[in-house]
Amino acid sequence: MVPNGASVSVWCQGSRRAIEYQLHFEGHFTLERPNAPGLPNKVKFSIRPMTSSTAGQYTCFYRTGELWSEPSDPLDLVITGMYDRPTLSVHPGPEVLPGENVTFSCHLETATTTFFLHKEGQASRPWRRVGNSPAAFSMGPVTPAHRGTYRCFGSYNEHMWSFPSEPVTLLVTGDAGVADLASTGQPSSPDLIPWDYTAENLFRVGLGLLVLVALMCLLAHTRLLRKKTKRASSQERRRRFRWQGALDE
Repeated sequence: MVPNGASVSVWCQGSRRAIEYQLHFEGHFTLERPNAPGLPNKVKFSIRPMTSSTAGQYTCFYRTGELWSEPSDPLDLVITGMYDRPTLSVHPGPEVLPGENVTFSCHLETATTTFFLHKEGQASRPWRRVGNSPAAFSMGPVTPAHRGTYRCFGSYNEHMWSFPSEPVTLLVTGDAGVADLASTGQPSSPDLIPWDYTAENLFRVGLGLLVLVALMCLLAHTRLLRKKTKRASSQERRRRFRWQGALDE
């Protein structure tokens, strides 16, 4: 992003054997430079000043002998300050807890239908929304990585944007672990988990011992019944023997 009227330098890097470089704008040849003596594999193209006619997509090529290279990856130069300044707000507020959802709202009085949200220091392309004003940019659940300063832009053209909005700083405060503990009601400390497992194991061991004692008692009772039955049978045989002897006499 380059402010309206500012100067910008575009560097094109190629092979050390390159003897010439070309800069193409929107697919058309614009500038040509010989290889610089002190910089064997790159050359600088200066664009000054930056205007709506120089905003767009650039690619570069280099030549070794009679052969030209493939085009470079495209570079998008966006000019800002072409329209009014939008207003940016964040809901539920600029200070939230981890895990919450937030929504940035970008409003521009000018009847544009394309909006961009940019985080300062972020190398990737800004978030884009198409629709009527205000444009909503939703994020969440937020983490500390979402902290930072944000600005928004309105646009009629991908490469010509409005003035930036006033900055809005998002703060993500608090401890996500504490928030999880409060919301779930479950113990989250790892020190408590081994205790739970130990208690469960003790319960299982105790239950096993009770079953073992019950089996031993049952076995002892069975043996006792057998002894009583055997003793009663022996006594019955003796009585029969005596009774039989009395009859014989």
